[in-house]
Amino acid sequence: MRFPFLFATRGCRAVYRLHQKQFLSPVPPLWKHRSSAAVSTQLCKDDRSYYITTPIFYVNASPHLGHLYSAVLADCLHRYKLLQGFNSKFATGTDEHGLKIQQAAEAAGKDPLTFCTGVSKQFRHLFSSCNISYTDYIRTTEQRHREAVEDFWSVLWNKGLIYKGSYEGWYSTQDESFLMPSQVGDALDSLGKEIKVSLESGHKVEWMKEENYMFRLSAFQSQLLDWLKGNPQAVQPERFHQAVLKWLHEDLPDLSVSRQRSRLQWGIPVPGDDEQTIYVWLDALVNYLTVAGYPDKHNQWWHVARHVIGKDILKFHAIYWPAFLLGAGLPLPKVIHVHSHWTVGGKKMSKSLGNVVDPLERSQMFTADGMRYFLLRQGVPDSDCDYTDDKVAKLLNAELADSLGGLLNRCTAPALNPAQVYPSFCPQSFPRAHGGRAVREDYHMLDAVKKLPAVVEKHYETMHIYKALEAISACVRLTNGFVQRHTPWKLDRKNSEDERWVDTIIHISLECLRIYGTLLQPIVPETSNKLLSRLGVQPHERSWAALNFLARYQGMDCPFEGRALGSDSGVLFSRLEPHNADKQKPKKTKKSAN
Repeated sequence: MRFPFLFATRGCRAVYRLHQKQFLSPVPPLWKHRSSAAVSTQLCKDDRSYYITTPIFYVNASPHLGHLYSAVLADCLHRYKLLQGFNSKFATGTDEHGLKIQQAAEAAGKDPLTFCTGVSKQFRHLFSSCNISYTDYIRTTEQRHREAVEDFWSVLWNKGLIYKGSYEGWYSTQDESFLMPSQVGDALDSLGKEIKVSLESGHKVEWMKEENYMFRLSAFQSQLLDWLKGNPQAVQPERFHQAVLKWLHEDLPDLSVSRQRSRLQWGIPVPGDDEQTIYVWLDALVNYLTVAGYPDKHNQWWHVARHVIGKDILKFHAIYWPAFLLGAGLPLPKVIHVHSHWTVGGKKMSKSLGNVVDPLERSQMFTADGMRYFLLRQGVPDSDCDYTDDKVAKLLNAELADSLGGLLNRCTAPALNPAQVYPSFCPQSFPRAHGGRAVREDYHMLDAVKKLPAVVEKHYETMHIYKALEAISACVRLTNGFVQRHTPWKLDRKNSEDERWVDTIIHISLECLRIYGTLLQPIVPETSNKLLSRLGVQPHERSWAALNFLARYQGMDCPFEGRALGSDSGVLFSRLEPHNADKQKPKKTKKSAN
């Protein structure tokens, strides 16, 4: 999504010509919309509805690793809610208007729509390759979106929240933003001529005077503060919630929400004024409403909306977007999940440094599940994370190939499980009261696996996916330790007591694997499917409600006991060789014997 430009009233010597329309005071606090009888009825009716979005991605360049990370996070939450029985909608898409698109299309010798369609297809291809199971892919060039934006603008206009003003200030064409004087510095161009540049981006700026439309953002400052203070989970993680609160205690100037059509043709015209174009960021933010069915059929979805965004667009989603929604009389998002960025060698990815990671190429190198697992296992929402190919290979080999894959292979191997069934559990071998052949560490493992779904649920809900995967990985290690501790391959199956104990060890291990496979479905859907199919777990037995761990230990029947295992489809996750994991490392060659 494009970054909006902020028009600072103090920085750009504004002169307002207010439109002669009565200004209505801001609407009541709509984050308390549960008090509305109509919406309360909707809430009761659709309390199992869930709506998750990614940002829509700007089509000025090919997809990068951060785009895939946003999509995988949202996809994980979507799949998790489906497992819980929710009716979930998941939207992603592309942001296709703006001056930079207009200029890029001209440079490429293409009309803007053709240019946008080509890049948008790249995003679709990446998401398809990585099993991103979106239910709606929105493009801002679609007619349904134009109609939603025009309606949204008209609502704000009719409430007196948009007015026309004249202003002048420093403008960066490349950044598509006006800047305050404090954001501008002196520099020399390639010919040694003195120019003004943006201190943040380094791009050249020019003094520009223009007339356009403004949104009364300043009128919503107190309501936004009340919303955030009254909803401490509205922006997650906590550090980003605090950042927004800090911004709201500073000046909150009004926003420019249009550009002169003479400069920006590639966009949606302002309703009733063909000389102005609705600015790209207001256009883009409304995409979330478009997908929900705005303006006529959005109630089911909009009251349960959740956004996944990168930290660089936090201000626009946590201040500007809620202000627009308040102005339009619409509920605010339930949660804004914020994630940090990926670096390479501690540096931001950039073409000039040659360190941009191609997510499609890496998903082919490490598999789609491999990249999904790595991003979610290593990505920490509140701090930047560093990417290397070697790190990916080491993690996937350790946790998917060796630990999880090794456990499955060991427990389903014909040598240990010649009947190829889900064997029986013997309560005498592993009684609920300590005794039998089980030891203290075994009871500790059972307790950890029993509690695991609740732990994973807690972390999935707050988008701390890496913590959920840490907990799953720790339990996989405990189960491997359990099998290794009792060495069932050394026991004599001709001895009835040993045979019951071997079956019990395998039964418990397969139950652990079933829990891990079920919990991992939102993370690694193909690998989980392979694992659960090998265990003979049917599709209708893979929901969150089916997470009843070790029923026989609780004195209940186990539907899997005695069931034939699924066919052996090979290694669960193939180990990655170092030379495949890091193509940039030269292959070592043997020295000549001469």
